Amino acid sequence: MRQHRRSLKNKPDVQQVLSPFGVTLGQLAERIGGELYGDAACVVTGVATLQGAQPGDITFLANPRYRKYLASTRASAVILSPKDKADCATAAVVVANPYVGYARVAALLYADRERAPVAGTHPTACVSADSRVHESSSIGPCCVIEADVNIAANVSIGPGCFIGKGAVIGEGSRFLANVTLCHGVHIGKRALIHPGAVIGSDGFGIANDNGVWIKVPQLGSVTIGDDVEIGANTTIDRGALEDTVIEDGVKLDNQIQVAHNVRIGAHTAIAGCVGIAGSAHIGRRCTVGGGVGISGHLEIADDVHITGMSFVTKSIKQPGVYSSGIPADTNQQWHKNTVRFRQLDEMARRLKALEDMLKQVQKQA
Repeated sequence: MRQHRRSLKNKPDVQQVLSPFGVTLGQLAERIGGELYGDAACVVTGVATLQGAQPGDITFLANPRYRKYLASTRASAVILSPKDKADCATAAVVVANPYVGYARVAALLYADRERAPVAGTHPTACVSADSRVHESSSIGPCCVIEADVNIAANVSIGPGCFIGKGAVIGEGSRFLANVTLCHGVHIGKRALIHPGAVIGSDGFGIANDNGVWIKVPQLGSVTIGDDVEIGANTTIDRGALEDTVIEDGVKLDNQIQVAHNVRIGAHTAIAGCVGIAGSAHIGRRCTVGGGVGISGHLEIADDVHITGMSFVTKSIKQPGVYSSGIPADTNQQWHKNTVRFRQLDEMARRLKALEDMLKQVQKQA
């Protein structure tokens, strides 16, 4: 993971933010299971980058390219790995994975940064009398909640969201704004869905009748597990017959297209602008880089990692790292390479002919 490059500005009041976790470096180290080197009583008020930190901040070193800032950082403490401890001139919290350590510290420090909305329904929301909304949940301005919807405890539905008939939303889930949840979609517990996401729209099912496209009814739905995050303007289509399924812990970035009957395994992470065609099955603990295209009706094994801008056209049956595509080059060099690509088949035939001739010569010798 890359080094976090943006310092958090306009830090909230310390007492407001850190309660009930406390503010000392010792308390933070204990919370994340780190080994502390330095003053346990040091007060931490925020997080920042190595180069932008000030006294009172805690920072981290996860990417070696930012190591050059370690000696000069003004942070009160640095979260880092054991191999970097010797070069740290300030207090340190040593953990096996500094980026995970930073994530946990930031979550603790800014636990109340986005306060939970007050329970209840905004006067401008339109909520069907046939829906069931738990009394601890919040329905924001201009929301529409259709009939037979079931919204569990501590759910937050942000402004402008649409929840279609028969949808189910699990406990503790948050919809930020303008999220569309079509009819019959099931969302698990603690989901986080960002603005503009559309879940359960019709899959792209069409049949050709003598040159005329006929719509195929999309009769399935979408089932989303627990602890799933869905990025802004991402779309997840409902299944044609069976459901599209997103398993527990999946993290989807912005502007991803998930077509009908796709299945994404637990704890897989997919970066922005990925397109996944219908009925593709992606395994558990996979990562997919930005801009990847995945063809339909194929299977990707568990623990597969696909680098950005790759194009997957056949099933991947073994774990590992896979790549395709051509890295950027100068325009002149790219044109030369393109010419060579067009000559590959002819060159392969000529090479095969030369190999056959060499075999004949060797037999006659």
